[in-house]
Amino acid sequence: MAATDVARQVGEGCRTVPLAGHVGFDSLPDQLVNKSVSQGFCFNILCVGETGLGKSTLMDTLFNTKFEGEPATHTQPGVQLRSNTYDLQESNVGLKLTIVSTVGFGDQINKEDSYKPIVEFIDAQFEAYLQEELKIRRVLHTYHDSRIHVCLYFIAPTGHSLKSLDLVTMKKLDSKVNIIPIIAKADAISKSELTKFKIKITSELVSNGVQIYQFPTDDESVAEINGTMNAHLPFAVIGSTEELKIGNKMMRARQYPWGTVQVENEAHCDFVKLREMLIRVNMEDLREQTHTRHYELYRRCKLEEMGFKDTDPDSKPFSLQETYEAKRNEFLGELQKKEEEMRQMFVQRVKEKEAELKEAEKELHEKFDRLKKLHQDEKKKLEDKKKSLDDEVNAFKQRKTAAELLQSQGSQAGGSQTLKRDKEKKNLGFL
Repeated sequence: MAATDVARQVGEGCRTVPLAGHVGFDSLPDQLVNKSVSQGFCFNILCVGETGLGKSTLMDTLFNTKFEGEPATHTQPGVQLRSNTYDLQESNVGLKLTIVSTVGFGDQINKEDSYKPIVEFIDAQFEAYLQEELKIRRVLHTYHDSRIHVCLYFIAPTGHSLKSLDLVTMKKLDSKVNIIPIIAKADAISKSELTKFKIKITSELVSNGVQIYQFPTDDESVAEINGTMNAHLPFAVIGSTEELKIGNKMMRARQYPWGTVQVENEAHCDFVKLREMLIRVNMEDLREQTHTRHYELYRRCKLEEMGFKDTDPDSKPFSLQETYEAKRNEFLGELQKKEEEMRQMFVQRVKEKEAELKEAEKELHEKFDRLKKLHQDEKKKLEDKKKSLDDEVNAFKQRKTAAELLQSQGSQAGGSQTLKRDKEKKNLGFL
């Protein structure tokens, strides 16, 4: 019998029985709380917005501290994500807080691809968690979860409408992270303009199909306050780390020539609402939504790309072992096919190379024959020239010998005639 069938029968046969006395498993919630407190919690915030909208100041104000960080400039060649992790302690609860800021967002002339580094960063955190989850030896209880739990999207207080960059970026991020849009530096526009601006932003988000995070209303304990706060989105906030004395109290505020804006005064801005919803009421829901919705979507798509699935083509349950075997057989089939293709390709290339070598050998033989024939012709010509020269030399020698002979004969004839004349002269002298 399959395990799923057994589980189904056990579930259907479950019945409620009364207890005769106290057992003690009602302490499970306390055990869970104690264990969670001892392990600590993590929370990761992504701040997206143009440079100069007060992202760092708002983080300092939210957590009532001063986070160390370098101020960003407007000269960045592209969008860079800067991540900083801090260990915070409040009462006996520890929080590992990671703040990721988008340095240089919206500062480029061409803003078409400004969202891509942000999407790649979020996917990289999902991939790192998935790789840890797929390990044989997992250490998820000590693994530092770097998945982004909430994206605070800072909107410039223009008072008109959302920029195309804002709409495109939020549309690309809404399926990967919980987005809470906030209007930064809300003291830059009037109350009436702010109300109209909120309505305009909400309308544009709905018309463009951008899904922002909605505070949950399924829990009765927070349903009323979350339902009320959903109507106040996007929050118009002001941040400040300066404390001014107002009345008899020191309060965080911003001093202007025309008056003072109190950060924690709900009549001045929505900072208190944001802090309540983000930290004090819905922090665990943001963590849960990240894991059960956004990460599960990424995980499902990634496993489907790898060939894993829950059902076969007939919509019947498909176990992981069967999926693995099917994928393994498919991989082996593809491997054999590629091996055969490579073998055939190798044989074909060997044949082509042999043909090329034979053709080259033939050309070399032809060239050798041509050169040999040319050499023989040149040799014959040289031999003919040598024979001709030898004949000329011999003829020259014969002519030279004949000339010398004639010359010697001439010399002898001349000498005999001289002797004859001398003799005749002598004879005449005697007479």
